[in-house]
Amino acid sequence: MAEKSKILIIGGTGYIGKYIVEASAKAGNPTFVLVRESTASDPAKGKIVEGFKSSGVTVLYGDVSDHESLVKAIKQVDVVISTIGSFQLEDQLKIIAAIKEAGNVKRFLPSEFGNDVDRVRAVEPAKSAFATKAQIRRTIEAEGIPYTYVSCNFFAGYFLPTLAQPGAMAPPPPKDKIIILGDGNPKAVFNKEEDIASYTIKAVDDPRTLNKIFYIRPPNNTISFNDLVSLWEKKINKTVERVYVPEEQVLKNIQESPLPVNLILSISHSVFVKGDHTYFEIEPSFGVEATQLYPDVKYTTVDEYLNQFV
Repeated sequence: MAEKSKILIIGGTGYIGKYIVEASAKAGNPTFVLVRESTASDPAKGKIVEGFKSSGVTVLYGDVSDHESLVKAIKQVDVVISTIGSFQLEDQLKIIAAIKEAGNVKRFLPSEFGNDVDRVRAVEPAKSAFATKAQIRRTIEAEGIPYTYVSCNFFAGYFLPTLAQPGAMAPPPPKDKIIILGDGNPKAVFNKEEDIASYTIKAVDDPRTLNKIFYIRPPNNTISFNDLVSLWEKKINKTVERVYVPEEQVLKNIQESPLPVNLILSISHSVFVKGDHTYFEIEPSFGVEATQLYPDVKYTTVDEYLNQFV
């Protein structure tokens, strides 16, 4: 068995970041996380950092904007995973510069964890957010840095507790009326955050995922909105009213809504109306699929995930 790579996670106290830190430590990889001093002293984030330390993670203090601390942190590891938030995506150009200077990184996983940004057909404002991620990809490739791009599609925790209902903030999903964007037929992919993290860590040392897009598209989690509603109806033993919003109206709602509503709506339009998760086949020339590479991993299905809300 080859030695496990040393992994540095940047953005480890964020939404998907903390799952990736946990999965890395659990898998037995020497795990490092770059944390700002201000984050460590924040009451909520500080608790997360303490949790990391107790699971054997090495906490390095530094900042993406502090080139010296970044290079110093990167020199201690083999793999860098960025999970920084959507408003900081351009900061990854600083990470790329530091990786280039350090010269020792075997692989970089930029902050993706969503749609395949080279194959989306989104409208604004999602279009610009995806374009920034695509620009990061092109820079990584131009610099000759070995990479894996993780396209995990939807976080189950964002969409399933409310069945992606516009404006709904908390579970359970509605039991009377469900709003469906478009005709409800394109297939979307929903993955539990812990599973995304486990697959991501498996991919870091796998030669099959090198310089590839790593799609997490489990067959049981790839379902249309209509199928999702039917699954929910079966669980609650009741038929719900389905309200279909035609694409024209969805586009109008996007234009008339403020941030962040318009952003969420435009991402939903890309996936639920355009089918951006699944309209294309994964070709070996550019991508590989997680459940095919790791059939032994037991992932949580959408069906199982919904049980907690019944």
